[in-house]
Amino acid sequence: MKQKAALLAATLFGTGYFPKAPGTAGSFISIPFIFLVCFYFGLKGLLVLIICGYIVALISIHEVLKRTKHDPGFVVIDEFVGQSVSFLFVANYLKNNIDNLWIYLAGFLFFRLFDVKKPFPVGYIDKNILNANGVILDDVVAGFYSAIITGLIVIIFL
Repeated sequence: MKQKAALLAATLFGTGYFPKAPGTAGSFISIPFIFLVCFYFGLKGLLVLIICGYIVALISIHEVLKRTKHDPGFVVIDEFVGQSVSFLFVANYLKNNIDNLWIYLAGFLFFRLFDVKKPFPVGYIDKNILNANGVILDDVVAGFYSAIITGLIVIIFL
């Protein structure tokens, strides 16, 4: 039972089994949840989402790694956490705001860019921290890079 629940969480309810680009699918499926949290609760809600997501990710990935290689492609809960981090600096701006949905697209695209290209230290973390924390932390750092760029774009253009 514990293994099935961990796999369900780690794959974001099966999203990780998407046949092409499961990481992108995991990031994409995260956006509606992030939108709802930012819209209704702003930064405080987003921080709760990130912390709770990190804890669930840590537990579920730890369980999955007992039976598989490091950072298997079907594990996408780390994308959920990293994608959430992408909106840290704009979450309060997005609260009660439906006029600028393009910000979610920008955060999504920048997160995917940094998650795929793995600029330092994202790639270093991915290759050298070979445990559940490492699986999550590279996405958190990619999300932080995305948060900086997304925040700057909002400051400049809005």
